[in-house]
Amino acid sequence: ISPDGKYISFMAPYESRMNIFVQKAGSDKVTRLTSETARDIAGYYWANNTRILYINDNGGDENFALFGVDVNGKNQKCLTCFENVRTQIIDDLEDQPDYVIVGLNKRNPMVFDPYRLNINTGEMEMLAENPGNIQDWMTDHDGKLRVAFAIVDGVNTQLLYRDTESEEFRPILTTSFKESLSPQFFTFDNKMLYASSNLNRDKAAAVIFDPLTATETELLYENEDYDISSISYSRKRKVITAVNFTSWKRERHFFDETTKNLFARLESELSGYEIGISASDKAEEKFIVRTYSDRSLGAYYFYDLKKDELTKIQEVSPWIDENHMAEIKPIQYRSRDGLIIHGYLTLPKGVEPKNLPVVVNPHGGPWARDNWGFNPEVQFLANRGFAVLQMNFRGSTGYGLSLIHISEPTRPY
Repeated sequence: ISPDGKYISFMAPYESRMNIFVQKAGSDKVTRLTSETARDIAGYYWANNTRILYINDNGGDENFALFGVDVNGKNQKCLTCFENVRTQIIDDLEDQPDYVIVGLNKRNPMVFDPYRLNINTGEMEMLAENPGNIQDWMTDHDGKLRVAFAIVDGVNTQLLYRDTESEEFRPILTTSFKESLSPQFFTFDNKMLYASSNLNRDKAAAVIFDPLTATETELLYENEDYDISSISYSRKRKVITAVNFTSWKRERHFFDETTKNLFARLESELSGYEIGISASDKAEEKFIVRTYSDRSLGAYYFYDLKKDELTKIQEVSPWIDENHMAEIKPIQYRSRDGLIIHGYLTLPKGVEPKNLPVVVNPHGGPWARDNWGFNPEVQFLANRGFAVLQMNFRGSTGYGLSLIHISEPTRPY
């Protein structure tokens, strides 16, 4: 959705390739902005009310470049078309409509350095030099690049910090693969960090972290059974709104009544589905809402808060009849040493659940778990008469360090 809430945008096929389209909210008239026929557009976002930025490569060479185009399809321009250089989006700088921070491997083909790019003039400023081990960067609420994440020794992760962009980054915390502190965003005074952390605890919790002392200063929320996965906030009202975690489905702990009421309103009309807000306007009055379930890939909706109107935009996979799909139900069982293992069981629809052939379907990884939602492989097997068992076995994420690093019990030979 555009920052002013007047347009919605989406990707859809044109000449068998995914391209960008826009339409005015509430209108059926659609404008195609791009005409790529060699490769799907890799991604895009609204830079401001009148211009969209997107990345694409040339015939599959994966040297992605950043392009801009106006909402009427005109004034298309490449901003980072350098030979044998790949572009990454580090921060879209939502509050700075004329700028974006990109990563470019101009200086060294193996290393991406961060640049602040003026999307109107093409002028760029290097913000730091990547020594080679920095994997990601983070800005504060003023768009200043102040946090970096590095890999050291091939195993450990290092958090680096600086007070201003004129300073050098300095390491403030090193963690092993057995523990983590993951900054989500700065506090609204740009002094501390909201983060998820399992330092000195089993389950990852929502905390405030002081980069000057490299210590946690406040515990915001922890769940006794599950790791928190992310923290959400209101850019307009400058408050944290919720933390997210996954039991058998995604759940939220709300800090903010406004957000709690918004989700309650959406759930009253979309019960039975997982609900996520995929975009909002700058005023946080118009929202793109996405639903899904175990039997459906769901749909997109447009919600106008002031009018209290929820309008369906499009089914994601209208060719799938969810009434023909099987339910994925949460289960749990005890292992031979007494540990409770959580998982999911899918039974064929319309078949007596007795003496069924079973496919045991472990998830991949290593840092992964199975979740409740639409799984085409599971639905295919259930449709052919198989029961499907998915389990979040030892080593699965989301249940705390004790499950990730627990030892396999000794086998009684």
